[in-house]
Formats: sequence, structure tokens, C-alpha cells
Amino acid sequence: MISKPLAVRLRNSLLLIAFAGLTVACGNKTEETAAENQEAAAQSASSSDRGIAYVSNQNGGITVIDLNTMETVREIDNKGGTPRGIGITPDGKTLVVANKDEGNISIINTETGELIQHVEIGVNPEFVRVVGQTAYVSFEPSSKGGPPPKPGEEVIEEDDDDDEEEVPARISIVDLATGKVTKEIIGGPETEGIEFSHDGTKLIITNEEDDTVTVHDLETGELVKTIHTEEIGIRPRGIKAAPDGSAYLATLEFGNNFIVFDSEFNVVRAVPTGEAPYGIAYNRDGSLIYVAAGKAKKLEVFDAKTYEKVNEVDTGDRCWHFTFTPDDKEILLACGRSDEVLVIDVDTLQVTKRIEDKKLPWGVIAYPKSVGSLDAPE
Repeated sequence: MISKPLAVRLRNSLLLIAFAGLTVACGNKTEETAAENQEAAAQSASSSDRGIAYVSNQNGGITVIDLNTMETVREIDNKGGTPRGIGITPDGKTLVVANKDEGNISIINTETGELIQHVEIGVNPEFVRVVGQTAYVSFEPSSKGGPPPKPGEEVIEEDDDDDEEEVPARISIVDLATGKVTKEIIGGPETEGIEFSHDGTKLIITNEEDDTVTVHDLETGELVKTIHTEEIGIRPRGIKAAPDGSAYLATLEFGNNFIVFDSEFNVVRAVPTGEAPYGIAYNRDGSLIYVAAGKAKKLEVFDAKTYEKVNEVDTGDRCWHFTFTPDDKEILLACGRSDEVLVIDVDTLQVTKRIEDKKLPWGVIAYPKSVGSLDAPE
């Protein structure tokens, strides 16, 4: 039999042990809660970061815009002449820029802004589309240069004593990890825009010189289908797939409209636009279509089901390409001849800011990758 004083001491000891255990458990729980709170705070800070935009400038370099402040924060030297097409990898670490004058692309480390390497492409590289760690770059060996004839203007053929055939344009496929061209796909004269089928098996390109849109097997490069646009309009430029793959769109710069293709690339209708449409994109959910009508100086908005124009905003001179911010709240539109990038509120469709850029801005993309005339989320 345990004596009463011993029993009391034993009971008190057990209570102390239990209390100590409870204290340790509470301490561990507090530490876990603190860790969870820190993680949540980090995620919140990350989600509040609206990202950055990159603008290619034909008169020199890449402008970097902080989307949190809508201010230019730095310039990147691409080490190449006349940058036009621009793309970025899904991890945001690598920027790809087409250099028209030098016939190559610049692969750039976005963190340091340093050139990783140049990759030779061919004459007049223009449009860039980056998917994963692969870049697709159009180039135009037979590009004549200079402005095209205006609608209704007589076309004067130049004498060609050599009677040389036009060299078809190509799409160079570049492995960004190795910096090597792995394959080329032959397009039409002066290939312009690049897009992919919804299932990822086909490449769709616009060929402005011979007024065609061509569809190619992405693996083999073989031509699958050719769509002639002369009867609807000439100079196909922008190309974009609907998010669900139900339709494809191509702007006809000298048709003042865009063509709608179904999922099998059959022409189903033409939709009138302002003068000289170029950049085109759906919004993220595919309910609206945005078109940059360059000479009309408008960004136009169409209902993606009825194709009725539902809104527009006045822009500037030679506004060709645009991107949504990653949070879809604003649009950045590069206006080359106005020396600026416009910031447009998506809800009100009002210009909220004009970011000065006096280096002839050509294209603009966002990171994280967003919807726009030059890019798409992955």
C-alpha cells in the first residue's frame, strides 16, 4: 500500500509530466502554425506580383516593364540589329529575339540580361514563338523589303533579268538547350505568323506574299493544306487559335478583315475590321477576340460567338502587337510610330497610361506567359 504523501507526490509528478507534454505539443503546433503563416504570406506576396513585360524595339534593344508599376525598369542589349519577334520560355529564364538585319536570333538570360548565344537562322527572321524549350522562327529569304502597295494601287512588276524564282520562306525550329537548329519547315513566300493546332500536331502559318495560310504536319514538316485568301483579302498576317481549338483566326492586312476557320481549317466566314488589321488574340476564356487595326488606329473587340464588334479603343500609330497582363486586367499594346506602349484597362477599355518608348516598339510579351498576339500560356 502506497503512503498518502507518496501518492500525492506521484500524482503531482504525473500532472507535471502531462503538462510538460502538453506544452511541447502546443509549442510544436505554434511552430507549425507560424511556418504555415510564413508560407501563406510568401504565396500571397508572390501572387501579388503582376510580373513583367518585354518589348522588342526595331531601333535597338529590349525594354523591360514592371507590370506592378507600369514603369520601364531596364533595357536589355540583344546584341543584334533590328529586333522584331520575341518569345520567352515557360520558366521565364530565357528570352528569344529575332534580329532582322543580322539573320539570327539572340538567346538571352533574363536574370542577368546577358546574351547566351546567337543562332544563325536565315535572311529576315521575323516572327518568334517559344513553346517549352523550343523556338519557332519564321524567316523570309525572298522578302523584297519596303512597304507593300496600298489597297487599289496598281502593282508595278520590276524587271528581273535573272528571272529567279522566289525562295520560299521557312520556319526554323531551334532547341534552346543546345542552341541548334534541329529542323526547318518550308512555308510560302514571306511567311509571317506562327500558330499551333489545339492537339499540338500541326503548325499553321500565314504567308503574306502569296496570300495563303498553310497547315503543316509539325513532326514531318509536310504540307497538309493550303488556304488561298485572295478572294477574301490579301496579305495574311496575324494567326491565332481559339483556346478550345474550335476555331482559328487570320488577319488579312489588305482585306480589312479576319478569316475564321473551323477546327478542320475550312473557311467559315470573314469578319470586317478597321483598316490594316495585324495582331489578333482571344482573351483567356475565348469569349472575346481582340484585333489591332494598325492604320485605323484602333484596338477592336469582337464577340467570339457572333463575331459582332462590341467595342473599340483609339490607339496610336502602327500599333501591331499586344499582350494581356498575366492577371488579365490590362492590355499592353506596342505602337511603333507613336514611340509608346499603351496600357489599356480591360474592363473599361480605356487607355490608362502611355509608356514612352522611342525605339520603334514592334512586339510585346508578358511573363508569366499570357494571352496575346505573339504568345500564349503553357
